[in-house]
Amino acid sequence: MGRSDGLLVLVPPPSSQLFKETSRADALEVLVVQDHIMLGTAIARVLDVEPDLVVIGVARTGAEASLLASRAKPAVVLLDFHLPDMSGPAAAAAIRSEHPDMAIVFHSAEDSETDLLDAIDSGAAAYLTKSLSTAEQIVRAVRQAGRGEVLIPAPLFAKAIARQRSALDKQQERDRLAAEFTARELEVLELLAQGLDTLDMSERLGIAAHTVEWHVRHLIEKLKVHSKLQAVIAAARLGLIDLGPE
Repeated sequence: MGRSDGLLVLVPPPSSQLFKETSRADALEVLVVQDHIMLGTAIARVLDVEPDLVVIGVARTGAEASLLASRAKPAVVLLDFHLPDMSGPAAAAAIRSEHPDMAIVFHSAEDSETDLLDAIDSGAAAYLTKSLSTAEQIVRAVRQAGRGEVLIPAPLFAKAIARQRSALDKQQERDRLAAEFTARELEVLELLAQGLDTLDMSERLGIAAHTVEWHVRHLIEKLKVHSKLQAVIAAARLGLIDLGPE
C-alpha cells in the first residue's frame, strides 16, 4: 500500500484506488467502477470536488468493486455497464446481495432498451449513457440516488416488471411440463437432441434398446408429435431442452 499524488493505492488489486481513508463529515460516499481506469479517475475527481460528495475509490472490475464496496461501504456505486470480468448487472447483484441498501447508478456506453431493463432488474436507481450524460448530470444522479430517489421513468419500470412476470410464467410452465416427464424420458430427450441413435442411447444409459424405444414412443405421444425430430423441436420450444445457440 503506498501513496501517489494524494491517492492511496491498494495492492492487490493494482487497478483499485482508495481516494480517502476518511470521508468529509456528512458527505455522501461514492464508489466509481469503470472499465477504463483513466476515465474512472476523471469521473471520480469530478464527483470529489463537490462539497457533499466524497469518492472512496475507483475499481475497474466487478471483483474489485465487490472488494471495495465491502471494505468502504459507500452509499452509491457509479457502475460501468460492461466490465472485463462480468456484466454491470451481475456486479450490481453481487454487491446488493451483501449490501442491499447501496444505490446503483449505471453508466453505460449504450442506450439499448434491453440494457436499461437489465439495469432496472438488477435494482438500479439511475441509468446514464456516456455519450449523452454531462458531468453535471452524473453529479445530480449520484446525489439523488444517495437520497433514495429513483430516476428511471415509471413506464420503464412497468416494462421490467412485465418482463419479470413473463419470465416467471415461462419458468412455471416449463416446471409444469417437466413434471409430466420422467427423469429417464428427459435423459432420452437430451440424447435425441445430441443425435444419438437407439443403440448409442442404450449403451449410454445402460438399458436395453427396446426400453429406449419404449421411452421414445412415450415422448412422442406426450409431445403430440409424429417423429423423433419433431419431439426434439417441440421439447426445445417448450424449454424442456436447450439446443444451444442458433
